[in-house]
Amino acid sequence: MRTKYVKALRVNELRNQATSRVLVADDESDLVELVTLNLEKHGYQTLKAFDGREGLTLARAERPDLAIVDVMMPEIDGVELVRRIKADPQLEAMPIIMLTAKTAEQDELAALSIGADDFVTKPFSMRVLVARVQSLLRRSQERTRELPTGLRLGEIHVDLDRHEVTVDGQTVQLTLTEYRILVALLVAEGRVLSRATLIGKAIGVGVAVTKRTIDVHVTSLRRKLGEQARLVETVRGVGYRAGEDSSEEEPSP
Repeated sequence: MRTKYVKALRVNELRNQATSRVLVADDESDLVELVTLNLEKHGYQTLKAFDGREGLTLARAERPDLAIVDVMMPEIDGVELVRRIKADPQLEAMPIIMLTAKTAEQDELAALSIGADDFVTKPFSMRVLVARVQSLLRRSQERTRELPTGLRLGEIHVDLDRHEVTVDGQTVQLTLTEYRILVALLVAEGRVLSRATLIGKAIGVGVAVTKRTIDVHVTSLRRKLGEQARLVETVRGVGYRAGEDSSEEEPSP
């Protein structure tokens, strides 16, 4: 009976892995082939990138479930790649394992500080890497099951599945940037988000825009929120936050 139970667990694990896609970004082609081969043996689908720019393009186009990113890569290095992924609202929840030949503690701390979820130093055991992939994906899937399908603040409701916003029961048409700003503020649950942070989340890292651009988008967003605009607060000299007790500290930009 126990053997059947263990086999059933193994079958379910393989089914979950078959639906999980892993992006491997490293300029060492032999290593990419070896890593993807081992992942595929364990039932994962894989995507290959041989420089940071290709990795970013694949991440945005394919939205993998996890990424394995080398620190030292041409075009865009691994650190910048992780920064751009974490600044994208569609990708920020994706777990990332960073690979590096460096062994200094500060390099590991730097990788984790920019949003990487795990850190593996070369050379490494393929069995250990696969085990870490399994662990991160398991935790990510558990978090995903706990995530709400919608966000609500006052009479503002955001349906995350449909990308639909309603205010006082009426559908409101927002631009993509306005929608991303609103979602970022609601997810922050009252925490202040700087203008730079909102630029990254709503427009993207590396885009040549000024902080005033966010003010313009927030002004437009507030106009569409009507009376509920009072829930989006300007924090003088810093940025914005959203909350039930929000009240303007300075005039709307």
